[in-house]
Amino acid sequence: MDAAAISNELTSVVLTEDQLQTRIREIAAEIDEDYADLDKPLLLVGVLKGAVMVMADLARAISIPVQIDFMAVSSYGSGTKSSGVVRIIKDLDIDLTGRNVLIVEDILDSGLTLSWLIKNLKSRGSSSIEVMTMMRKPDAIKVEVHARYCGFDIPNEFVVGFGLDYAEQYRNLREVAVLAPHVYGG
Repeated sequence: MDAAAISNELTSVVLTEDQLQTRIREIAAEIDEDYADLDKPLLLVGVLKGAVMVMADLARAISIPVQIDFMAVSSYGSGTKSSGVVRIIKDLDIDLTGRNVLIVEDILDSGLTLSWLIKNLKSRGSSSIEVMTMMRKPDAIKVEVHARYCGFDIPNEFVVGFGLDYAEQYRNLREVAVLAPHVYGG
């Protein structure tokens, strides 16, 4: 879906498709360099559902061997603000013992969910846990989370697209855009 097709539902485009794809290629090159000497493939852990687009594009742009798994955790529901209560909806299939893990996220917002996830995955015996987030909202962060790889810092507005949703809609928007308040009653 293209932002122009739903312009009456958006207030502005924050990141274009070209900006997103260029930054993913840059991050993939950094990952290739940083993890070039692993004895096992790097394990990419995508956080469902939002990270699907980022994960697919990032995995294809990385040149070193990787394995992919997904975990679904939630603290949002259908609202526009994090609830702070985290629950596992889908757990990993791959054992993390001795693995180098890169958590792939669509957005670092409050940091509450990601902070909880990092602690949870560290307790599973991995060699290392790092974070790649496509977007970060510095003004929304409540818990400091180190993201080794960060695509873009964006304003503290309600954004959709490139995996980000509102009530399970807009994930397939190629750009990242601010959702108009009349759409979500904000």
